[in-house]
Amino acid sequence: MLAVRQAIPWSFIGLLAGLAALMLFAPAPAEPTAGAALLARFTLAELPAFGIMAATLVVILSYRLATALALDRVLVTATACAAFALALPRPFAFADPVAYLHRVGESGLLLAILAALAAAGAPYALRRAVRPAALASALGAFAVVGAALALFAAHLSIANALVALLQPLDRLGDTYAALLIVTVVETLLWTIGIHGPATLAAIVTPVYLTMQFENTEAFAGHHALPYIVVVSLFLFVFPGGAGATLPLTVMLCFSRVARLRTIARLAMVPALFNINEPLLFGLPIVFNPFLALPFVVAPAVLATITYAVVAHGWVARPAYYIPSAVPAPAATYLATLDPRAVVLVLLNIAVATLIYYPFVRAYERHEARIAA
Repeated sequence: MLAVRQAIPWSFIGLLAGLAALMLFAPAPAEPTAGAALLARFTLAELPAFGIMAATLVVILSYRLATALALDRVLVTATACAAFALALPRPFAFADPVAYLHRVGESGLLLAILAALAAAGAPYALRRAVRPAALASALGAFAVVGAALALFAAHLSIANALVALLQPLDRLGDTYAALLIVTVVETLLWTIGIHGPATLAAIVTPVYLTMQFENTEAFAGHHALPYIVVVSLFLFVFPGGAGATLPLTVMLCFSRVARLRTIARLAMVPALFNINEPLLFGLPIVFNPFLALPFVVAPAVLATITYAVVAHGWVARPAYYIPSAVPAPAATYLATLDPRAVVLVLLNIAVATLIYYPFVRAYERHEARIAA
């Protein structure tokens, strides 16, 4: 856990470097304004940049694990990189590297963590039974690379298996169960290093975006809006980004622990625009036993409140698609054209604050003990 916590913020450098490079050099669709063009470039570059971050993470994490466990750092790092490369999504598509990096970015962080843990864990486990230590390291590397090669030869990849496992989600439809399941799955994936929104996007976004456009057509024709669970409904569920982390960011801005306070203040402006990757990887929330539970529970509660309120007609159903980068109160109003939507999202933020509060205090005490 300590190695993951230390490695993820450093691998964030790979994300920022990849994001900058892709925004500068990758082609983007023509947009009428400079602001729209910048947003389009950022949207297209985000997931490929996560692929670059994953490649950075596998090197840093495996090296840190090898150092902590007194293993051969070069061998462990090389083993992790080989296992990571063999586990990438299939089929490989290097002719269009940006598109392929997009696929890698969906689950690349999980692949990187698994590869690093396996590369360090195998020789560490063998070291107690096999002498000398160099032989244990060689056998561990052979076992990990051999397993990765076997999966590769069988045309199996963890990333592909994950997408196949989630495929039934596209049949959930316009129900409370659909909203709750999509919300919980998305946040659970994030806690283990998988980009939940990106992984689910290819599966559920076509369904709920179609419903969103049907709501828009009905609104334009002055008809009753047919659907509740549409893309813009998630604006109520995720203020601050996945996990509803806006109140978490605000609380940590006033933390008694200097590290947490610094990270939160750096993450505050992006959080207002529902961009919370600096917080997710800076704390991190990924693989964090203190914050994983509220990260999943808070959005699930907000989804329940939101569905109940909208289903009873106390707030209008979302008529328009609004990008998630628009700050939550403004976005929910623009999506519904209902002032009550602003009240609902503020209520949701207050509820999320109450859910996060005890976990934040426990995490602060834990961090204070480490700092001491």
